Amino acid sequence: MMPSLDTAELPADAVEVGRIGDAWGVKGWFKVVSHSAAPEALFSSKLWYLLPTERGTKTFTDTRVLRVMGAKDHSGGVVAQAHGVEGRDAAEALRGARIFVPRTHFPTVATDEYYWVDLIGLDVVNREGVALGQVKELLSTGAQTVLVIAYEAADEAGVMQALERMVPFVAVYVDKVDLPTRCITVDWQPDY
Repeated sequence: MMPSLDTAELPADAVEVGRIGDAWGVKGWFKVVSHSAAPEALFSSKLWYLLPTERGTKTFTDTRVLRVMGAKDHSGGVVAQAHGVEGRDAAEALRGARIFVPRTHFPTVATDEYYWVDLIGLDVVNREGVALGQVKELLSTGAQTVLVIAYEAADEAGVMQALERMVPFVAVYVDKVDLPTRCITVDWQPDY
C-alpha cells in the first residue's frame, strides 16, 4: 500500500543523500541507507524529496515530498518516521526510493571542512598554476579522503585520452579550497 504523499517539484539544489531501506517495526518507521557516514543533512531537514527506485518495482513515478516527523541514529544506521507513512506496508512500499535534500538545508560546516558534493566539479591547479583537471569524485580510503581528478592528455599517437589522477585531500597537499572561484590549489605535480 503506497503511503499518501504529496507530489512536488524537486528543488534545483537537491542533493541525493540516501535511499529508503526496509521497514523498521510495525508503526511506519523505516530504515535509511545514508550515502554519508555522517548523515547530518538527513537530520537537519524535515522535508525529504523522494524519487522512485532505479531498480525493482516502482510504487510511484514522480517526485514526492516526505514530511519527516523524526530521524535518529540506530545501531550504526538511521531510522525515520514520516507523516502519511502509516504502518509497515506503507513503509515497505517506499523501499528503494532515493532521498534528496536541498543543499540549503545542510548544516553549516566548520572552517576548513567541506561537503563532498561542493568539491565535485572544482578545478584543481598546483602551486605553479598548472591545471591538473577537475574533481570527478572523492574516495574514502579509511585513513584519508582522496580527490579523484579527471583530465585529458594525448597518447604517443596524439589521440586524447581521458585519465585520472588521485591526490590525498589532506593539509600537507591541499593548500587552498576556494569555493567562490571553484578552484582547489594543491602541492602536486602533473607527473606524480
